[in-house]
Amino acid sequence: MNAISHRNIQNGTSPFEDQFGRQKRKLRISVTDRCNFKCVYCMPEHPQWMRKQDLLSFEELYQFCDFMVRRGIEHIRITGGEPLMRQGVVHFISTLQQLKKIGLKKVSMTTNAHYLSQYAAALKQAGLDDLNISLDSLDAEQFLKLTQKQLQAVLDGIQQAQEVGLPIKINAVLIKGMNEDQILPLAHWSIQNHCVVRFIEFMPLDGDAQWSKAHVVTEQEILNTLKQDFEVTTQQGKSSEPARQYLINGHPIGIISTISNSFCGTCDRLRLTAKGEFYNCLFAPQGMDLKTQIQGLNTQQSDARIRLHHTLLEYIWHKKQGFDVIQQEESTFKISAKNIESRKISMYMIGG
Repeated sequence: MNAISHRNIQNGTSPFEDQFGRQKRKLRISVTDRCNFKCVYCMPEHPQWMRKQDLLSFEELYQFCDFMVRRGIEHIRITGGEPLMRQGVVHFISTLQQLKKIGLKKVSMTTNAHYLSQYAAALKQAGLDDLNISLDSLDAEQFLKLTQKQLQAVLDGIQQAQEVGLPIKINAVLIKGMNEDQILPLAHWSIQNHCVVRFIEFMPLDGDAQWSKAHVVTEQEILNTLKQDFEVTTQQGKSSEPARQYLINGHPIGIISTISNSFCGTCDRLRLTAKGEFYNCLFAPQGMDLKTQIQGLNTQQSDARIRLHHTLLEYIWHKKQGFDVIQQEESTFKISAKNIESRKISMYMIGG
């Protein structure tokens, strides 16, 4: 390796890119797999939590974020589990603000909002730029069935976030036979409360692997329902965001249609779990255990950075074209290796 290429790898002068030319600008970090909700599309009935001693420290996570921002990452999203269940997460968000000097543009969080009344003001002061909040139903009884928690705490958290000036988006996962009747109520509620709702197709990431395509409320079905009450128009322009953008009576909404109309073609996201497992795709059948290499970043040795850079360069380059390709390969694998169990990814371990 010549001196120039050695220096470029160490300093990270260009963003990571996969074989389809998609540059990676967003990093999602799960700071814990623990959650106080038991959403049916996410959490298994009997979760096996990561041991606290196995989690990367916030100092180690910061070193990795610094490393990645120097290699093109512009947006970091903090996820879980429920991130507000990990003590110290507000301070972590505060320390991430230092990375805005070297290219980071945004720090976000995805939360169930149960603890948001308690933390909203502190998160705003820490520099959090915005929030995605899970809200799958406005019906208290239905919400309890979906999450095993009370709706009012979430609504209170949303109100508090808005009062302190945190921009929010609402994420609503729709499951046929359970809450597809919430499309219109949530759409009207989003207009009344001056926020954007994003309807999400049910994905095969549930903890107990009960997913079926029959349970999916498709993008077209969502649009057909919205047209009962609203004039629906498409927002023009390309975006790397997972949601397709629409207007209902001029108010923005989004639909994330992984199953019926995949958004993978512009994906610019990477993911790290709380214990250092790295994934180039939400549906990647295999990740990489980077814990030891991430911990090595604390040594400030350039060789550790060069090795990690090469490791990520290779793995990210081989990111699959999209969800459909991964599904086809998984089906082929299961047919040819019936006695081998492929990796099951659960949403609560990797974040949204």
